[in-house]
Amino acid sequence: MLVLIFSYPLLRGFLFKFSSQDLKGDIDEVNRNISFIVSIFLGVYCGKRIFITHDYGIYKEIYNRIPTDILQYIESNSFIVYALIIPLMVLICYKIIKLVFELINYLTFYPILDSIERYLSSKNSLFKRITGLFFGVPKAICYILIVTFVLNVVSMFSTNGRLNKYLENSKIYSRICKEVVIPVTNSNIARQLPDIINNSFKIVVRENDSKETSPGKAISKGRTIVYYNGVTLDQGVKSNSQVDKLARSVVQEDGNTKIKARALYNWVGSNISYDHDKANKVLNNDFDVESGAISAFNSRKGICFDYSCLYVAMCRANGIKVRLITGEGFNGVSWVSHAWNQVYIPEEDKWINVDTTFYKGGNYFNSKRFELDHKGAQIAGEW
Repeated sequence: MLVLIFSYPLLRGFLFKFSSQDLKGDIDEVNRNISFIVSIFLGVYCGKRIFITHDYGIYKEIYNRIPTDILQYIESNSFIVYALIIPLMVLICYKIIKLVFELINYLTFYPILDSIERYLSSKNSLFKRITGLFFGVPKAICYILIVTFVLNVVSMFSTNGRLNKYLENSKIYSRICKEVVIPVTNSNIARQLPDIINNSFKIVVRENDSKETSPGKAISKGRTIVYYNGVTLDQGVKSNSQVDKLARSVVQEDGNTKIKARALYNWVGSNISYDHDKANKVLNNDFDVESGAISAFNSRKGICFDYSCLYVAMCRANGIKVRLITGEGFNGVSWVSHAWNQVYIPEEDKWINVDTTFYKGGNYFNSKRFELDHKGAQIAGEW
C-alpha cells in the first residue's frame, strides 16, 4: 500500500507531462500536505512536552502558568490531550505555516514554473514526461508521510492484533517511523526505543511434576509452572551479596521510599545496556541464555525481563515493596511483549510505574507517559 501511494504521483506526473498550471495546483496541494505534516509534528511534540513531560525549559514554564483547576481536569482526563488540546495546536500551526508557504509561492515558485513551461514548449514529449515525474517526488513524499503518521496514531490506540502484526512486519513502515515519525514527535533519544524492545519477552507454560506451589508469586498454577525467557520468576529475581551490597550503597539512608526507588531506577537504567543478541535468540525461542537479576548485574546487559528482575532484587535489598509487571509496550512502530515494574510508596499509599528498560527514551519513573505506551499490565510477582 505504501509503495502504491508513493508511486501514484510519480506515475501521474509522467503520464500527464509537465504543465505549469497543473503543477501550481500540485504545489498548492503539496504545501497543504507539508503544512499538515509539519503542524502535526509541532502540535504533537509541543503538546507532549507541555502536558505530558513538562520537565524543563519553556515547556515547564508554560505548564506552570496554566490554572490549577484546568491542570487537574486534564490530568484526570489524560485522553483530552490527544482528543482536544493537540488537535487545536495542530490547527493553529497549520494556518500559520500554510499562509507562509502561499506567500513564498507567489513570490518565487510560480514565476519560475511559468518560465520553465515556456522553455519546455520547444522540447519533446519524453522530456516533458520526465520533468513531470521529477516534480511529482515532493508530492509522493508528502503522501507517504501522512499515511504513515495516520497509521502510527491508529496503531497506538487500536487493539486490533491483526493490524499490529501487519505494521510490525512492514519494513517500509517501520523504517519511516524510526527515521521520521518517532524522532520528530518524541525526541532524538526516542529513536532508540524501537531497538530497546522488540518482542524480546517470551512466557512459556509447562507441566510441573511437583505439586509444590508458590502462593502470591504467580510462578506456578496447580500442576503447571511459568517460565519467563527460560527461567522461573523466583530464579529471575534471585539476588546475591554483591547485588544487595551495591543496591544499599546506591540509595540514601535518610531518603524516603520514592527517592530510594528513583535512585535505583537511575542506576539500573544508566548502567545496564540492551542485549540485542540475546533478544534475537529469545525471539527465535532459543532459551539457552542466562536470564535474571544476577546475569544482568554481572554482564551489565540484558533485555526487559532482566532489567525488571534486577530492579526487583535491588528494591528487595532495601526493603522496598516491588512488583514485576508483564504486558505490552509501544515501541513507536507497534505493540510488543514487554516487562516493567511497580513500586509501592507507603508515604503516598500507592503503587507507581517504573520502566528501567525505557530509561534512555525519557522519564519512565512514575510518568504520565506510561498511559500512552504501556498496556495490558498483569502482576507476575510481588515482594
